[in-house]
Amino acid sequence: MIIGSHVRYCEKVSSTNTVAAAMLRESPPAEGTVITASFQESGRGQHGNSWESEPGKNLLMSVILYPVMVRPADQFIISRMVSLAVYDLVSAYTSRAGIKWPNDIYAGDDKIAGILIENTITGDTLGSTIAGIGLNVNQVTFRSGAPNPVSLCHVTGREHDLPSVTRELTAALDRRYAMIIKGEIDLMEKEYHNALYRAGEWHLYSDEKGEFEGMIESVMPDGMLAVRRRDGTVRLYAFREIDYIL
Repeated sequence: MIIGSHVRYCEKVSSTNTVAAAMLRESPPAEGTVITASFQESGRGQHGNSWESEPGKNLLMSVILYPVMVRPADQFIISRMVSLAVYDLVSAYTSRAGIKWPNDIYAGDDKIAGILIENTITGDTLGSTIAGIGLNVNQVTFRSGAPNPVSLCHVTGREHDLPSVTRELTAALDRRYAMIIKGEIDLMEKEYHNALYRAGEWHLYSDEKGEFEGMIESVMPDGMLAVRRRDGTVRLYAFREIDYIL
């Protein structure tokens, strides 16, 4: 086991990614070190968004990795890996799990988990990765105004033991990281696409030109999203260049 061989628990932190970054600056810990917390004062999501979490109710985790086998141009592999691990966990509780590009995890049309990947580059490889994960587990009331939050408690109708869920996710992350180490990148890309929310279906989206109907065809190795329009044209989108209309 690499991920989960060392675990640091914090009662309250600004964010687990912030703690992980401080650890990397001070004295880099063992690869696979996991930081968990009961409460985050300043939980962060993608693009500076906040992550709401009631104290003691949800899984808040960051993992420190040193993926020196990954080139900077291929760093989306890390996002695929973490997304698939969280998807694996959620799939054990609901058949409606999906990965909403680039790395939100959905249960049906509702968001159950968010992921924040922060990489550093050393020469021609990745130097370090902090993978932050927020998974809604036992929270049933959300007050932040987020449009579609949901928790494992919602989808299963019961509360869950947080330490057990944390161990399940740690094991899933370790299995998925082993795929990168063994070079099983093509298989990971295939499984990511098979789990992709809305892939191969016509839905409404919007971009800088307005609303349109499109179909997600694939996610490129660099993380760009390929969307086909009704007129047959295909456009590649970077993060935040396209919005899903739910």
